Amino acid sequence: MRLNQFLALLTITAMAHSAKSQPFKIQVVDEQTGRGVPLVELRTTDSSVFYTDSNGLVAFDEPGLMNEDVFFSVKSHGYEHAADAFGARGKAFKTIPGGSGQIKIQRLNIAERLYRLTGPGIYRDTVLVGEKAPLKNPLLNGKVMGQDTIQRAIYKGKIYWMWGDTSRVAYTLGNFHMSGATSLLPAQGGLDPSLGVNYDYFVNQEGFCRAMIELPGIAGGTLIWADAMMTLPDDKGNERLIAHYETLKGLSEPLSRGLVVFNDEKQVFEPLKTLELKNPLHPRNSPLRAKANGTDYFYFTGPLPNVRVQANWNYIQNQKAYEAYTPLQPGARFNGENTQLERDANGKLIWNWKRDTAPLMPAQQNQLIKAGKMRLEESPFRLQDPTAKPIEAHNGSVFWNDFVKKYVMIFVQANGSSSYLGEVWYAESEKLEGPWQRATKIVTHDKYTFYNPIHHPFFDQNGGRFIYFEGTYCNTFSGNPQQTPRYDYNQIMYRLDLSDARLR
Repeated sequence: MRLNQFLALLTITAMAHSAKSQPFKIQVVDEQTGRGVPLVELRTTDSSVFYTDSNGLVAFDEPGLMNEDVFFSVKSHGYEHAADAFGARGKAFKTIPGGSGQIKIQRLNIAERLYRLTGPGIYRDTVLVGEKAPLKNPLLNGKVMGQDTIQRAIYKGKIYWMWGDTSRVAYTLGNFHMSGATSLLPAQGGLDPSLGVNYDYFVNQEGFCRAMIELPGIAGGTLIWADAMMTLPDDKGNERLIAHYETLKGLSEPLSRGLVVFNDEKQVFEPLKTLELKNPLHPRNSPLRAKANGTDYFYFTGPLPNVRVQANWNYIQNQKAYEAYTPLQPGARFNGENTQLERDANGKLIWNWKRDTAPLMPAQQNQLIKAGKMRLEESPFRLQDPTAKPIEAHNGSVFWNDFVKKYVMIFVQANGSSSYLGEVWYAESEKLEGPWQRATKIVTHDKYTFYNPIHHPFFDQNGGRFIYFEGTYCNTFSGNPQQTPRYDYNQIMYRLDLSDARLR
């Protein structure tokens, strides 16, 4: 073969290979905003399944199905594609290598799904089609495959993040002593929260997220879960970062609990104070800071803000200083139908801040109502849907919002209609003590879990009109045998426009 013939053949071969390696780009967008929608399932007629990345992109490069007319059915939690005459919801494309197509879907959710925050391949398809992703680590960060339940606080000018159990690439077991990272605030070099969060993980020598809590004498197989991250000055006036922790064997009752404080030199949390295990008054979940009668308090949600303590270095370590907003008799604990409730001479239930008295959790309140020990209308925590049907709140957060001039609650429902633990609701109240009553569903999941949602007020935009919240997307507790690749057991961010008339 002559040299020029060989070079021509080589060029043709290279061009053919290049064409084959170019995927067909499909973008699924929110017809209301034009923004790409993550976590949208595209399914071919042979049941091959693809999921959009955080840009709403799928890089389709299926051997045998290129340069063909391919129909993609479309499905996504809280979004919908219009049905054709046969009831099919989707769209067909000629899958030309290097070509592109767009699918518009209607958002049924009030909140807008923005992106995935953790795990592999956050912008996988964006990279495959040759486009630029907003994250500095769009494919893998901290060698994280999955992360459970976010905690965060602003400490010394940065956002400190902590997650629960973290899975890794190299083995089925990962880090069960909390993982951590920092990021910059948007006004100080961090990403706009509509684009994402650039995490700088605390990693070990292998580059995987290392343990963030050191507790002497704790066995390697013991879980350590931390929450209620708070910043406050210590007794010398130095800003400190503290958190509440529990040790557990499996998912059973905690073995111990206490407070840990961050060591800035070692970049790890160390023991500060052991707390009484059986005492129901302790930091928990997502705290907010607010004043009452001129006194600065931390309020702890579950999701109801019914436990508080003065925001003071000594008070925070003293369980006797904690108070619960509760109808129980002073000093009482929940005891099923035998729970002692406090009523006045006229039989009115007395709700007040009480020390050494247990808070009344939503499931416990429901139990007392069913037993005829109290009525729903007697409670300031009586969350109901627009039809006045009671909602059992599971977990969430509460923060003041300048746009609506009220406290706003983002919470997930237990025993929801579409999913056991995946329906997210919004509620407002002028006071932390309530009444918390009317709620509006803002996110739905079909047989999938989305637990422990938390609002990030430091990301609020336009005077609080736009708020951002995230939660753990996971098939656990859902009864769904199918796990969503890359998304399962990871964090997803949503944005909510508080000017939306449906919230009023």
